Amino acid sequence: QVQLVESGGGLVQAGGSLRLSCAASGRTFSKYVMGWFRQAPGKEREFVAAINWSGGSTYYADSVKGRFTISRDNAKNTVDLQMNSLKPEDTAVYYCAAAPTVVVTRRRYDYDYWGQGTPVTVSS
Repeated sequence: QVQLVESGGGLVQAGGSLRLSCAASGRTFSKYVMGWFRQAPGKEREFVAAINWSGGSTYYADSVKGRFTISRDNAKNTVDLQMNSLKPEDTAVYYCAAAPTVVVTRRRYDYDYWGQGTPVTVSS
């Protein structure tokens, strides 16, 4: 079992930055691929970024590549999402998720555990 709690969301102007953090419980955190997803009002939940157990492999959605960076600290059981050059279309609720797999994945059904989400609003 893994419990996930996100933090760091808020309101920011276009061009600004935010850093989201996800704290995980459980001693097996390092065995999970960790991902970030987001869901805008009226839209499907979509993949944002993922990172493998060691942090050596990452995967980004094209829409955030070059602007967002995912990282993890297995000693602290945390995974972060640094978001730079934010755009109004990045506005969404952001969710942290854990997948019991070795290879980074963007598929929602690979992720067994989800946080409650943290809202991000980017004003123009």
